Amino acid sequence: SGLLRLGLQRGERVGIYLEKRFETVITSFGAAAAGCVFVPLNPLLKPEQVGFILRDCDVRVLVTSPQRLGTLAQVLRECPALRHVVVTGDVSTEALPASSGLQSLSWRQLLDGPPQDGHRVIDTDMVSILYTSGSTGQPKGVVLSHRNMVAGAKSVAGYLGNHADDTLLAALPLSFDAGFSQLTTAFHAGARV
Repeated sequence: SGLLRLGLQRGERVGIYLEKRFETVITSFGAAAAGCVFVPLNPLLKPEQVGFILRDCDVRVLVTSPQRLGTLAQVLRECPALRHVVVTGDVSTEALPASSGLQSLSWRQLLDGPPQDGHRVIDTDMVSILYTSGSTGQPKGVVLSHRNMVAGAKSVAGYLGNHADDTLLAALPLSFDAGFSQLTTAFHAGARV
């Protein structure tokens, strides 16, 4: 609902530059429920790499922490599609580029407000763009549909025999397909992760 109140349209991108935390998971599934596309960024990326991805897929909203935002001031002014920055802690406008026109709000502000229905989506609609590590050049975006995400979760839960009493350890970054799959597999099985 918070993303929709910011004016995000169906299929617009939501970048997530956070370590593993509740806000990372909530933003991922919230963007999907809103009919938007979530783009998890590896928390180990350097600011220039983050900027490349934000520009490459036209991220409209970036969710990050105050600490990470402090490292991104220069690259954010080079991201023309970016309109909003959601900060998990206190919002400090000094961290945003002065002439960027970016609007910042806190996580709490994003969550406040009445519920809204998400945009209509179908199973073949894009739900996420996961970026490769870029070991042989610039990172490349890999597009996943809602159907891809659900089929992957069902498949992994099936061959591993996962069930609701399981606890899965998400050892890999949630920005990698195998890392995010640990999350979706646990959610599909009703397990803890």
